[in-house]
Amino acid sequence: MIICNGLPAIGLSTNVTGRPKVVNIGAIFSIKSVIGKAAKVAIDAAIDDVNSHPDILQGTQLQLQLKDSNYSGFMAVVEALLFMEKDTVAIIGPQSSVTAHVISHIANVLQVPLLSFSSTDPTLSPIQFPFFVRTSQNDLYQMTAIAEIIDHYEWREVIAIYEDDDHGRNGIATLGDKLAERRCRITYKARISPEPTRDEITDVLVKVALRESRILVVHVPGSWGLKVFSVAQYLGMLGSGYVWIATNWLSTVLDTNSPLSQDAMDNIQGVVTLRMYTPDSQLKRRFVSRWSNLTKEKPVGLNAYSLYAYDTVWLLARAINEFFNQGGNISFLNDSLSWEPSGGNLHLEALSVFQGGNLLLDNILNVNMKGVTGDFRFTNDRNLINPAFELINVIGTGYRRIGYWSNHSGLSIAPPETLWGKPPNRSSASQTLHGVVWPGQTTQKPRGWVFPNSGRHLKIGVPHRVSYREFVSVRGPDAITGYCIDVFTAALNLLPYAVPYKLIPFGDGRTNPSGTELVRLITAGVFDAAIGDIAIITNRTKMADFTQPYIESGLVVVAPVWRKNSNAFAFLRPFTRRMWAVTAIFFLLVGTVVWILEHRMNDEFRGPPRRQVVTLLWFSFSTWFFAHRENTVSVLGRIVLIIWLFVVLIINSSYTASLTSILTVQQLTSPIKGIETLVASKDPIGYQQGSFARNYLIDELKIDPSRLVALNSPEECAKALKDGPHKGGVAAMVDDRAYIELFLSTRCEFSIVGQEFTKNGWGFAFPRDSPLAVDMSTAILKLSENGDLQRIHDKWLLRRACSYQGAKMEVDRLQLKSFWGLFSICGVACLIALFLYFLKMMRQFSRHYSEESESQSSRSARIQTFLSFVDEKEEEVKSRSKRRQMERVSNRTDDGSNSTSYSIRGNIGEFSSNKNIGTPTGSSVV
Repeated sequence: MIICNGLPAIGLSTNVTGRPKVVNIGAIFSIKSVIGKAAKVAIDAAIDDVNSHPDILQGTQLQLQLKDSNYSGFMAVVEALLFMEKDTVAIIGPQSSVTAHVISHIANVLQVPLLSFSSTDPTLSPIQFPFFVRTSQNDLYQMTAIAEIIDHYEWREVIAIYEDDDHGRNGIATLGDKLAERRCRITYKARISPEPTRDEITDVLVKVALRESRILVVHVPGSWGLKVFSVAQYLGMLGSGYVWIATNWLSTVLDTNSPLSQDAMDNIQGVVTLRMYTPDSQLKRRFVSRWSNLTKEKPVGLNAYSLYAYDTVWLLARAINEFFNQGGNISFLNDSLSWEPSGGNLHLEALSVFQGGNLLLDNILNVNMKGVTGDFRFTNDRNLINPAFELINVIGTGYRRIGYWSNHSGLSIAPPETLWGKPPNRSSASQTLHGVVWPGQTTQKPRGWVFPNSGRHLKIGVPHRVSYREFVSVRGPDAITGYCIDVFTAALNLLPYAVPYKLIPFGDGRTNPSGTELVRLITAGVFDAAIGDIAIITNRTKMADFTQPYIESGLVVVAPVWRKNSNAFAFLRPFTRRMWAVTAIFFLLVGTVVWILEHRMNDEFRGPPRRQVVTLLWFSFSTWFFAHRENTVSVLGRIVLIIWLFVVLIINSSYTASLTSILTVQQLTSPIKGIETLVASKDPIGYQQGSFARNYLIDELKIDPSRLVALNSPEECAKALKDGPHKGGVAAMVDDRAYIELFLSTRCEFSIVGQEFTKNGWGFAFPRDSPLAVDMSTAILKLSENGDLQRIHDKWLLRRACSYQGAKMEVDRLQLKSFWGLFSICGVACLIALFLYFLKMMRQFSRHYSEESESQSSRSARIQTFLSFVDEKEEEVKSRSKRRQMERVSNRTDDGSNSTSYSIRGNIGEFSSNKNIGTPTGSSVV
């Protein structure tokens, strides 16, 4: 038995159930600390409650051995080793995350579960430390809650003040990750040693005060955390404009040491802190009511860690009970030969491996119970379910709850347990908190940043332009003027704070600098911002944040133009050739259709062939002027004519309007019609040196770079456009509309052709997530609303318009595509009318000439008969048909008595009828 199971626990007798009477468990924490003094009371109460409950361990008693680490990580490690010599099956603690990292290695080797209710370091991973079990909330969730608070109030930069140990560093690293997920960041990390003096804290906070951000997150231990706020109060850092967010150490101090002294409360006014949330329940209320009796001798407040410490004992008790139910045996294996290092004398032979450690660990992780902290069980990643925090705002002599955070639904003012049964809702409308009283006794949300008090001026890059100096003109280091500069200074004057800055020219003064390169230097740290004629384009927005555009712009094409004089054939210009051809075809088509529909019943559309051809042509083209004199009598003919007259009305009106514009408005013409013409041609294209137009033409429009010609001044542009592609110039130039409008104000021989093919604007560039960019955007909008932006524009850019400005580019001729719908409707109407007319003819022909068509054997004869019928007037067909019917009736009446006479008359009638069919009277076949 000894060989197989190791050494049994010495001195452990069994009860009637076969279980040991006593199970040894240990506890390690600093009893005099803020967390420890309340946790000791809770653990002692839990041990008493478990041992007095007959159904939990069924007669087995928990024997607790409590060791005081006295704020010392070394002592905690030593005490842990001593526990291992006394057949301890589990250890509650340690209190410090730093110590937990070390002791967890020992627990892994000796297979003794380590249950800590206060080691919240998120890097205590179950993969690295399988025997470490965290029985309170992970700091991962606390840092997520802080990141969501900062994002909720739309702050972007944070300063972290933390203790420089594993717990502090790992917690702030996690906060940085969560902030980065929300496009926020930690701009400065203020480290404080684990046991700082007041002078050391003062030195750190002085550096913090010189920084730009005013959002401060304090992640320090409760033992000296209040000292940070005392120094901050002394330095004036708890006034308006500051935001202090403390992790749950402050709420623990408030709960444990309440009430604090008046000085201490004054130092934390307006601070926001977090507290681990435990939902209300009957178990919790019962325990809270017992607390005053439990702490009668040494009064201490109840904090959240105490509740988790109480539940930790119950968790362990239930796991041990299940361990015994599954046949677990408390035995230890002493393998002294593997512990003692060669040449050492550490006496590690007393350490034994707990043989049932894995089974007990599994039972701990599978416990599902209701405790004073609510539902108590672990997730797959070994964190407690339903992590949640209360958000507390310190006000006056106490504090008030401003809301909650939970991993399920984020920020809310409703208790988390009311939301756990509902689908997660992370919409911005659902993320709400109650109002906060911030430091300085203000309820207005602080801006969150100021300009640093380091005395350093912002280095603002300004392009040293060669052309178009109305926008930016650099005459010296301190003599930089122009439209862009005036807009910038006017916007700065609207800010509620002063901005010290210095304008620094960028460029050699001989060629226009690249705006993209100027923006890139912001990311390189050369400049703190860039102003000037900087277009907001995609690749630049990836490097910096831009303000609201202060001038709208876009790329346009400029080409030489000349006046287009009128000529003798100007009346043909409104329509294209195809439009003229289709219109003429439809005139003839509609005239022919109307003639077909009217020929059999309208005398005006009958007569000799020559007369009918003239009538058809006259009727067709007279409808253009609504001057047709022929009346239409058929229903189908009238419908077709009404539709055609509507089409003619539209065409006529469009033609008149276009011709009027051509003859009365001054026309300008150019072989370049727009960017499409340039892309299709092989001619050289000009662009302004330093403009983004070059990259756009190459990357987006796939124009060969060899076709692009850089032009450095308006004079060069004008000369290149005048020379043209055949004399070493360019066919057209592509540039920003803002430049082109200034260029064209004094050069009437050029004009913008085609449409503006990009849309963008000019703005001021700042580093990514810079709050100054947001404030400057608001100031630019105010300039636009109060009219100052327009006045600055008129001061620098208003020029007398060129005499050609009232002229228009050559009017586009009316295309067939603009009228194809009307022609289609008219054509369909004609086809339907002809189809219905043909059906009508076939019906009449079969009714009136069925006997004759059957008697004719040849197809040509039947076709000739049908054509003769179609050409015959409808009234004659009807009268002949009526006469036949009367004769048949008369013949049937006289059939008995006058058969001979009837036969003669019938032959004579038949002969007469055949004669009429063969030679119709008053008509001819066409």
